[in-house]
Amino acid sequence: MGSRKSDEILSVELKANSQAAFQVIFRQHYDTVCKTIRRFIRENDTIEDLAQDVFVRFWERRHQIEIKTSIGAYIHRMAINEALSYLRKKKKFQQDNIEDLSLPNKESDTVQVMEGEELRLKIKKAIDCLPPKCRTVFLLSRHEEMSYKQIAEKLEISIKTVENQIGKALKIMREQLKEHLHTLILAGFWDCFF
Repeated sequence: MGSRKSDEILSVELKANSQAAFQVIFRQHYDTVCKTIRRFIRENDTIEDLAQDVFVRFWERRHQIEIKTSIGAYIHRMAINEALSYLRKKKKFQQDNIEDLSLPNKESDTVQVMEGEELRLKIKKAIDCLPPKCRTVFLLSRHEEMSYKQIAEKLEISIKTVENQIGKALKIMREQLKEHLHTLILAGFWDCFF
């Protein structure tokens, strides 16, 4: 956690409207944001536009932002949300432009509910497959939305151990759910695993 103090200082400076701090954050994380968005979208121009949008939003929200883990993790989550939001809008736009728009029927609604329930069961099964310590750390992070520091204090382990356990959990779960990643993206579960 060598960059932790640096992140704290940058956060304080950012809230004091320091453009220099923002430039440092931009330089440190721009490439990573682009790589994150590239997982979802292939058009380079769109990737760059969305990456810029992430940082514009980050600057606009600088006074409200509460960093629980690190600036990098926070911006990474923003990049995922930006990409997913773009894909949802694009999908909706494409659907709205289909001339033969039929009203959703009860049968298709039932199928969607069943598919969603099936996906939740698969996620639960994947979580149940995690080693006990790993599962506890993952659930505290993703379900209780506790910071790594809070988890470390609660379980009386180091922050580094928390990071390692989260990394291990994500690796196992991505492997368990690899056949369903596309469905997870569309269902909005993607950011639970990245």
